[in-house]
Amino acid sequence: MDDVIARIWTDLIGRINGPMSFRIILQPVMAILFAFRDGLADARAGRPAYLWTIFHNEHDRRQLLISDWRAIGRVIALAIVMDAIYQWQVFGRFYPVELINVVLLLAVVPYVLWRGVLNRLLRPRVGR
Repeated sequence: MDDVIARIWTDLIGRINGPMSFRIILQPVMAILFAFRDGLADARAGRPAYLWTIFHNEHDRRQLLISDWRAIGRVIALAIVMDAIYQWQVFGRFYPVELINVVLLLAVVPYVLWRGVLNRLLRPRVGR
């Protein structure tokens, strides 16, 4: 088990300056652009911060997660394809756990974090 964790960590660090390293920038930027779009819509609608709603509003949680899947699905799909190509080129095989880690780190986390931040920053400017 320690060997697997060490390999995953080494492979993740190696992605920074390996082939296709542009995706380390491209994927978070795309996620942030989608977060900007959705955060702006949240601010215009006067909705509370994204993570607050996910954790504290059981009634709206399901609908919010479904709409987010539609919003960020393309970014996640692109991240999956790009990392699968990277793994095939560099390792000659496919590691699904690493792929999930990369997708979460480069696409999902930036989207989730920035959507709420942008909602809060844009709300005073756009009003209701």
